[in-house]
Amino acid sequence: MTVKTILTEPNKILRQVSLPVEKVGNEERQLMDDMLETMYEAKGIGLAAIQIGVPKRIIVMDLSKEEGKKEPRYFVNPIIKNKSEKISTYEEGCLSVVSVFAEVDRPSTCEVEYLDYNGDKKILKASGLLATCIQHEMDHLEGILFIDYLSKLKKSMIIKKLSKLKNKEDRVVL
Repeated sequence: MTVKTILTEPNKILRQVSLPVEKVGNEERQLMDDMLETMYEAKGIGLAAIQIGVPKRIIVMDLSKEEGKKEPRYFVNPIIKNKSEKISTYEEGCLSVVSVFAEVDRPSTCEVEYLDYNGDKKILKASGLLATCIQHEMDHLEGILFIDYLSKLKKSMIIKKLSKLKNKEDRVVL
């Protein structure tokens, strides 16, 4: 497994719509393994393939809290079939939007149809943090970031701040 570089906002690739996966083969499984390793290294709970520059409809996540106990989940070509009208609010962050957190309202439950790691069709009824994480990661597949749910003013301030930070990445402090 290989740790990949996670793209950060602002980056045009993050705004691309990801393409469906034809079939889950060895190449896709290797990608999912790399994505999971990258996510664990970055201390995240979810990652979409587009975040490492691969425009495929693939998501990985692991919401396990126990140290050393991993419970990875793989979603290929996920489609939300049903969303509840009841809304939940979580403070969200994102590996592609460094050091920014904001409360986002999303449906509290959803039903998602997808292919798993082996290409088998599954349906999952998700609630709570799992439902929020699925919706957050699926937004990535559409080129949407959680900051897009914020007011225009707040979003533009965040992007301006991120742009300044990105420009400073090349500087070396001794």
